[in-house]
Amino acid sequence: MANTSLDEDSCDYLFKTVLIGDSAVGKSNLLSRFAKDEFYLDSKPTIGVEFAYRNTKVGDKTVKAQIWDTAGQERFRAITSSYYRGALGAMLVYDITRRGTFENLKKWLHELREFGNRDMVTVLVGNKSDLLDLREVDVEDAQKLAQLENLCFMETSAKDNLNVEDAFLQMITKIYEIASQKSLDAKKNESNPNLVGKKEIIVVDVDADEVSPNKHTGCCRS
Repeated sequence: MANTSLDEDSCDYLFKTVLIGDSAVGKSNLLSRFAKDEFYLDSKPTIGVEFAYRNTKVGDKTVKAQIWDTAGQERFRAITSSYYRGALGAMLVYDITRRGTFENLKKWLHELREFGNRDMVTVLVGNKSDLLDLREVDVEDAQKLAQLENLCFMETSAKDNLNVEDAFLQMITKIYEIASQKSLDAKKNESNPNLVGKKEIIVVDVDADEVSPNKHTGCCRS
C-alpha cells in the first residue's frame, strides 16, 4: 500500500511527475492503482488537475512521488499546460483499444516538449491490455514510436494491476538516477572554484494547496 504521509522530512527526494494523454485512456485509474491500489470501473473524467502521493524506496533512499493527473479534454489544455512546470517525469498514456488515442500521442509529445523540462523522463504506456480482443494498436507500433522518440515503453492494465507498479517505478528510478548525477555534478562544481554556473533544481516541492482546485491526497522497455 502507498505511504500516505505528507511529511516532507520522511523522504530524501520529492519528485513531481505528470500523467498525460487523451480523455478516458485510464490515467486516473493508473494513478489510483499505484497510489492506493484501487480501481473504479465508473471513474469520472478528471476536471482540471488532481494529484496523489506515493513513497517508494530507490536503493537506500526514500522518494516521494507527487503524481499529477491532468485532464485529457481539449477545453482544459490551457489550464493544464502550466502544470508541466517543475515536472521531472511524465507518463504518456494511450488506450490500446482506441487507435485515435495513439495517433494523438504526437500532439501530446509536442506539448510536453514545449512546456516541460528538457531532461524529463517520459514513459509511453499502452493501457487496458486486458482488453486484447478489442486491440487496435499493435505492440510493434508502440515500440517503433518509443524507439523513434527515445521513450521507455510498457503496456499496462489498471484493472488487472498488470505492470502498473513497474511503469511508475521505472519512471521514478530513472528520475532518481538523473537527480543523483546532477547532485554529484553540483558538488563537484562547488568544490572547484574554476567551474561556475547556476545549479539546476532537481528536487521539486509544489504547494499543491495553492494551485490545485481538485485535490486527491493518497499517500524499459517491453
